[in-house]
Formats: sequence, C-alpha cells, structure tokens
Amino acid sequence: MSKAIDDLRHEHEAILASLQILDAMVGRLGQKSQPTAEDLRSFIGFLKEFADKCHHGKEEGILFPALVGAGIPEKGGPIGQMLAEHAEGRKLIKGMEAAIAGAVDARAFTAAANGYAALLRAHIQKENTILFPVGEKALTAAQLDVIFDRFEEHEEKVIGHGRHEELHAMLKELKRKYAAAAS
Repeated sequence: MSKAIDDLRHEHEAILASLQILDAMVGRLGQKSQPTAEDLRSFIGFLKEFADKCHHGKEEGILFPALVGAGIPEKGGPIGQMLAEHAEGRKLIKGMEAAIAGAVDARAFTAAANGYAALLRAHIQKENTILFPVGEKALTAAQLDVIFDRFEEHEEKVIGHGRHEELHAMLKELKRKYAAAAS
C-alpha cells in the first residue's frame, strides 16, 4: 500500500465519520434539539472545504490525471464514474445550502443530505475497492511517492497549514452536540 492511497483512504474515513454527524443532524431536524442554521452552515463548509476542495481536488487534479497517463481511460471507466459522482455531490451540497439560505427548509435539507450521504458512502466504497487497487497496480512506487508529495503540496496550498486540525475540531464539536449518542 502506498502513502498516496493511504492518505486518500484516511480522508475517506474522516468523510464517513462526518456523514454519521450529518445523519444525526438530519434526524434532529424538526425537534427541540434541532441543529442551528449556523451549525448546518459549518458542516456544509466542512464538506466543501475538506471533502471537495481538498480530497476531491487531490483526486481530480493529481491522481486521476496520473492514472490516465498510466493508460486507464478517463471516459467509460472508473475515473469517469468518479468524476460524475463528484459533480453530483456538488449539486447535492448546493441543495443543502439552498435549503438553509433563509429559514431552514427541513424537508429539502433532508432530501439533499440523505442523497449526499448515500452517494458518498457508495462512492467511497467504489474508490476503496476498485479504483485505488487499480491505481496501485497501474502506477509505480516512485510515481505514487511523487503523487503523495503533490498531495501534501495541494493540501498546504488549498486549505493551508493547520486547517485539517481546525476542521477536525469543528467536527468533534458537532459530533458532541448532535451525534455523541450515535457513536
């Protein structure tokens, strides 16, 4: 297993953990202990910054082009499918944002959030079990080391030094508020 793929898998674990928080927040909509609009915005901010800009950015800007360069087709295969799912995830995040733009529309937020969670869980399963093993066979150890170094550079440039820790602290607080009993 390479450091590059390990890095992506570790981020997958963080994203899956965040989806448990999202499930708990959705489960409390309409209740006395429902999430505040600010907490919902913070959570969406995490998805946009960590899951999309950082994680999907590494895949789309670094890993996928390397895989294409190694002979894995972008269209009609797993890369094209992953790109389409990234785009669908962005649409669902916009749906969540729209649902809290004014007064919280619990029904619209729930539909978009549930769609997003289901999409990401299936997406991560496909990447972990299909795309990543294919990538580790198609790319050399040296190529994967370069990819990991580029991941580190991407993360520093896109979210900045120490931001991972801040995002994880925010998730820990949201988990404490909304999902502590669910874990």
